[in-house]
Amino acid sequence: MTPDPHWTTYLSALLTPTVAVLGSFIAYRQWRLAQNKLKLDLFERRLTVYEAARTLLSSIMATGKAKDGEVFKFMVATREAKWLFNESVAEYLDKQLYHKAIDLQTLDAELEGVPVGEERRKNVRAQAEIKEWFMAQYEVLDEMFSPFLKLQH
Repeated sequence: MTPDPHWTTYLSALLTPTVAVLGSFIAYRQWRLAQNKLKLDLFERRLTVYEAARTLLSSIMATGKAKDGEVFKFMVATREAKWLFNESVAEYLDKQLYHKAIDLQTLDAELEGVPVGEERRKNVRAQAEIKEWFMAQYEVLDEMFSPFLKLQH
């Protein structure tokens, strides 16, 4: 007759696979935590760009002018957009919002010293059209940024 192995033999045989499974679970959870931190960091950087664009729109709507300081803050805050978003968002920020703000500044500067008349009326009308365009950009901005600012699990 052979004696049955002692219970400690079974326990020591199960210890190695148990440690391996536990180690694998911990490694998986650390990987998931790193992925979520990356998402959060990316979200925060993207939100900064979005807020800069909203601030520019709000400033223009509140004062009717594209102030140098606000345009400069917008330009600095959106500089890294080409790496955080797709090409269409980066192009929208640079080629449309920024350039329209510069157009508004230019028209405002040209208006100084222009006497009342046809030329002044055309300038004021052009500024009004740009301001209307800026007003419509709130919805466009939300639509363009929404795929990038959703935190999904």
